[in-house]
Amino acid sequence: MPGLNPPQREAVHYLDGPLLVLAGAGSGKTRVITQKIAYLIEECSIQPHHIAAITFTNKAAREMQERIGKRLPGRPLEGLTVSTFHALGARILRQEAKQCGLKPNFSILDASDSAGIVGELLRNADKAQIRAVQSRISMWKNSLLMPEAALEVAQDALERGAARLFAEYERTLRAYQAVDFDDLIRLPALLFESDAEVLSRWQGRLRYLLVDEYQDTNRCQYQMLKSLAGPRAAFTAVGDDDQSIYAWRGADVENLNTLKEDFPQLKVIKLEQNYRSTTRILKAANSLIANNPKLFEKRLWSERGHGAEIRGHVCRDGEHEAELVVMKLQAHKFEHRGAFRDYAILYRGNHQARVFEQYLRDQRIPYLLSGGQSFFDRAEIKDLTAYLRLIGNDNDDPAFIRAVTTPKRGVGGMTLEALGRYAGERHIGLFAAAFEAGAESHVSSRQLASVREFGSFIHRLATRAAREPARQVLEDLLKAIEYEKWLFDSCEPGEAEAKWANVRDFVDWLSRKGDEEQKNLLELGQTVALLSMLDKNEQDNDAVQLATLHAAKGLEFRHVFLVGVEEGWLPHRDAEAEGRLAEERRLMYVGITRAEQSLHLSWCGKRKQGKEWRTCVPSRFIAEMNPGGDDINISGGTPDAPPDKAIGHAKLAQFRALLNKT
Repeated sequence: MPGLNPPQREAVHYLDGPLLVLAGAGSGKTRVITQKIAYLIEECSIQPHHIAAITFTNKAAREMQERIGKRLPGRPLEGLTVSTFHALGARILRQEAKQCGLKPNFSILDASDSAGIVGELLRNADKAQIRAVQSRISMWKNSLLMPEAALEVAQDALERGAARLFAEYERTLRAYQAVDFDDLIRLPALLFESDAEVLSRWQGRLRYLLVDEYQDTNRCQYQMLKSLAGPRAAFTAVGDDDQSIYAWRGADVENLNTLKEDFPQLKVIKLEQNYRSTTRILKAANSLIANNPKLFEKRLWSERGHGAEIRGHVCRDGEHEAELVVMKLQAHKFEHRGAFRDYAILYRGNHQARVFEQYLRDQRIPYLLSGGQSFFDRAEIKDLTAYLRLIGNDNDDPAFIRAVTTPKRGVGGMTLEALGRYAGERHIGLFAAAFEAGAESHVSSRQLASVREFGSFIHRLATRAAREPARQVLEDLLKAIEYEKWLFDSCEPGEAEAKWANVRDFVDWLSRKGDEEQKNLLELGQTVALLSMLDKNEQDNDAVQLATLHAAKGLEFRHVFLVGVEEGWLPHRDAEAEGRLAEERRLMYVGITRAEQSLHLSWCGKRKQGKEWRTCVPSRFIAEMNPGGDDINISGGTPDAPPDKAIGHAKLAQFRALLNKT
């Protein structure tokens, strides 16, 4: 295969057993996966419907699909699975719903819906408590722990309370005929363990597996993949232990070791040639990551030349840092005749973006902000998706409550509370309860008439949604509930216009999706939680990219400004005590390896926290990536910064880093 280096070619051709491809940053892993899919179809005569390529994001899945289409033009690829873990899990659950105690049109709840249920069960809890319990339940689910087992491993009163609530939460989900995002992978994994017939059926369907970003898998995802692979072990896992940065959401880099243990015949191929960055940038990245314990030894190299020197900028404070970075970015763009899209400003936490946004706006520099509010998290989109969920599953109580009250139609909290008490007594959903004769003893006839009128409206829509084009049903829905009028009555004109434009975008996109995939609204509504806006292509915009280091993974930019590189921020102040220093170092490594041509680091002498000023010192990672002391050109300084213990600790860490290299 032309264009592949020897290790890439070996990875594509290897079919003698399970394969782990250790693909360093910028080493062409997506090319290897797409070329291998083409090889399986063209040279090995494996039918597309027997191949599954699994990724972590819709964007990665789309990119892979596009590349395969270009690699195999005119070739029928019906049945080829290129999807996220969650989309594959949803597909399995749809087809095996009965075995999981679900009906085929179950609802998929997003994080906010799930938080709403947790909040109701906790009663009077604040958002922080809700998030903490929700996170704990998610971790247990991703570890394949049932509520009883969670209670056994709970280490304190808070966790024991969360474990008891876990059981209630699960019962509530089943009553709603709903699953959360974690269930999309957990339930298939558990089903494969308990039902040999179902497992055999899916092993027969998906005969070769390719897994992208394998280092980001959690226990649950690994178990599902292990079951699907079975004794035949026909799979290629592609990953990089140096880029494992998602432990906070359950990812377990030890799955790389587990893979070796569970599949002793595993072959390992390393991709170490980097096609993205200059030698100088890779030298800094290699020096940094060498301070981590290694599962696999590898060292990136490049033929792209030595490249520009890495620049370090010492700033007085956060305001000065933002001003300096924006000024340096402008000057660099002018000097190199570049475009704004060539530049990225990367940081540890979302809150760091605000001051950079301010200075970019002041200079009228266009920018894009990653990691902000998702399109599907917008209130107006959640309003509309509540109707879609309810059309598909009238047991979905959260969707029922949102739809019946948005826009307002005379059904208030007291009515819903009374109906809820009756539904609880009968162990049925709110929708079904409204149409039972017994509801009349709990809810006034006038209020009940409004609820039943709404229910009949939903039933009519559900009937139409299964037969008619999605666009027509959506347009009639919006007209019937007078959503546009309600927006302009309840919001300021500018806000209402923006919200209505989002609704129109959503309707247009969902309608196109229905036409392209030949799906009706009922089918689209069942999986809408897994969809993303395909036509919101940020790459077409000439704008500076602002992103967290987590959000930047998988991206690349010609020029990168990595800001706030200070002890307490990067690494985070809690990392060392919590045993997360290695992951923080990997996070820094990811930031460095986003850069193709130039890398700028900046840190401050002091920062304002609330009303107080805090003395800052450069991150220990700067010394680790610059062991010789001459690979980073540092300018600026903070001569007025008073010494303190933090400075002493940081200098000691830097000194130790130097000693470890000698």
